[in-house]
Order: sequence, then C-alpha cells, then structure tokens
Amino acid sequence: MKEIIAHSGPWPLAVIMIVIASWIFYRYFAPKTWREWSSAGLVQAFIVALYAEMYGFPLTIYFLVRYFGLDSKHINANLWSSLLGIGELGMMISMLLGYALLFVGIGIFIQGWRELYRARQQNRLVTDGLYRFVRHPQYTGLFIGLFGEGVVHWPTLFSVAVLPLIVFAYFLLARSEEKKVIAQFGDEYRAYRQRVPMFIPRRGQWEDFMNARE
Repeated sequence: MKEIIAHSGPWPLAVIMIVIASWIFYRYFAPKTWREWSSAGLVQAFIVALYAEMYGFPLTIYFLVRYFGLDSKHINANLWSSLLGIGELGMMISMLLGYALLFVGIGIFIQGWRELYRARQQNRLVTDGLYRFVRHPQYTGLFIGLFGEGVVHWPTLFSVAVLPLIVFAYFLLARSEEKKVIAQFGDEYRAYRQRVPMFIPRRGQWEDFMNARE
C-alpha cells in the first residue's frame, strides 16, 4: 500500500477543491425548496467524496486491494490506471478526458442559465438556443460535468453508485418545475414538451446542441 499512500495525502488541497466546487455549485443552482436542497445534497456528497479520494485517501483502491485482490504491486491512486495497468499514462488520459467533459458540462450549464435568465426577464417561455434541443439544459450540463469528473477522470465506488441517484433526483425536480411552468404558460409549454426531450437531445442533434452553447 505504500504506492497508494505516495499518490495521496494532501488534505489541504482536498479541502480547497471541495470548498471551490461547492461554492460554484450552490452559487448557480441556489436551492430554495426542500426538493432542490435534497437534490443538491446528493451533489454535495458526490463532491466531498470525489475530492476526498482524489487528493486525500484512495478508499476505493484500498477496498479493491484489500477485498478483491487487485494487484498491489501495480497500483495508482487513479482507478482506471490501476485496473488497466498503464500507470501515470492512464491517469493522464483519464484526467484529460474527464476535464474535457467537465468544461463542456460547465459551458452548457452557464449558457442554459443565461438563456433562462433572459427569458424570465422578458416573462416569456424560452424555447430557443439550447432549449430547442432539451427542456433542461442546465441539468444536462450538470450530468455531463459530474460524469466527466466522477467516472471518466477519477472513478470511485461512491461516485459510480451515486451518479444514477443524482440523475433520478433531478428528474423528479425537473418534473416538479414543469408543473409550475405549465401553470404559467399552459398549452404553450405542453406543446413544447411534446416535441422537445427532457435531458438528452434526439439522435442527430448532438452536434447542433454542442454548437448552440458557443
């Protein structure tokens, strides 16, 4: 286990990253209702667990070495590089892919937030921009970012297990929000909901969706 410990341990950095990531998340999502807070709580737990293992102690690696016989002679703090046996190169590849997805997700979220803010200022239903492709682009961006960080970049048992729960929690939150929008816009939103999916663009629309955020 010396190799594992050698790749981890800077807890101050873990705390700094947790604080920064949490501030950004709560700054823009700004939960108000109990349902929003419960969904945000899952993301908060995801953030804490992710950076605690990334910069603190790699509990997932320890667990796999201790109970599932992962070869402790060829281990790295990053799970992908340990499982594939490609060391620092594997960690670098997963880091680049993970951060690419993270920044794409952040870009989608910010653009969706801007479009929604402008529409609210004008008291109209937003159906253009990213909203042409999905009804909740902010949540789509959140899912892409979390997938990049927690599964592609630095997978852990907790992040892999909790990600589906986060998606489900925000699915319930989105349905609750849509009831309020229907009360405000009525048939206009019902027609929009019939033709536009909730989170995932239709087949063949991903390229247009990604370009729409630019």
